[in-house]
Amino acid sequence: MAKFLITGSKGQVGFQLLKQLSGKADVLALDRDELDITDKDAVLHIVEQWRPDVIINAAAHTAVDRAESEAELAHQINSVGAENLAIAAAQVGAAILHISTDYVFDGTKSEPYLENDPVCPQSVYGKTKLDGEVAVINANPRHIILRTAWVFGEHGNNFVKTMLRLAQSRDELGIVADQFGSPTYAGDIAKALIHIAFAILNGSTSFGIYHFSGSPYVNWAEFAEAIFSQAVLQNVLKKAPHIKQITTADYPTPAKRPANSRLDLSKIKVEFGIETSDWRKALENIQAYVA
Repeated sequence: MAKFLITGSKGQVGFQLLKQLSGKADVLALDRDELDITDKDAVLHIVEQWRPDVIINAAAHTAVDRAESEAELAHQINSVGAENLAIAAAQVGAAILHISTDYVFDGTKSEPYLENDPVCPQSVYGKTKLDGEVAVINANPRHIILRTAWVFGEHGNNFVKTMLRLAQSRDELGIVADQFGSPTYAGDIAKALIHIAFAILNGSTSFGIYHFSGSPYVNWAEFAEAIFSQAVLQNVLKKAPHIKQITTADYPTPAKRPANSRLDLSKIKVEFGIETSDWRKALENIQAYVA
């Protein structure tokens, strides 16, 4: 049975990876309290001991706004930590699958972003994630960089849970309507990573950068409308709050966010046969998102 090392095991995607790999592989799943990926010696020791066939790095500093004031911590986790894992994987002949983000782009392109489009991150988070991509690529030729966006799931904190919580006490919510992207279900990200991992174990050499996110493309206000629609339909909410569409300028944040986070998803389908995530389907059990 193949051996996997999963980092960030208590995060949204890490949780799903562990759940979906059950019975399919020998898994060592570690979170930050069990493995500090910024500690190179600790990473090398664990990997040398476990000798995985595949490392999936789901660990990250994902607090986008907080990263602006925690730049060094974000760098250590998103860049140095990723590099440590890639180096360790290379030393035991393992492939590394690393999760990245749409925030490596500046958001000014009018069309969905291709994998080889120029990168130009506008935030500390985006910059440190891009540095992590480069570090992984340079450290281990057997790499997959999976860029995704707007992640949500039943486990962990995310936009869906925030909207449901706010809707309990507010009749109106101002939601940004000039940022467009792809909500992506964490379970589908995990499914895609596992599919790619086993393709590699079966001999695939289609290493490189891939985009994987949800469909259809929407803005945040439209995503919120879909959440509330399902919540009312499933009796999670008695009434949907009114959504007031606002602009990015109306809701200033410490980190600059891309206006266009839409990712082109054709490459991953051609290389691995992986279909786009249907985020609407993932909202059909909205009760599971209620804390």
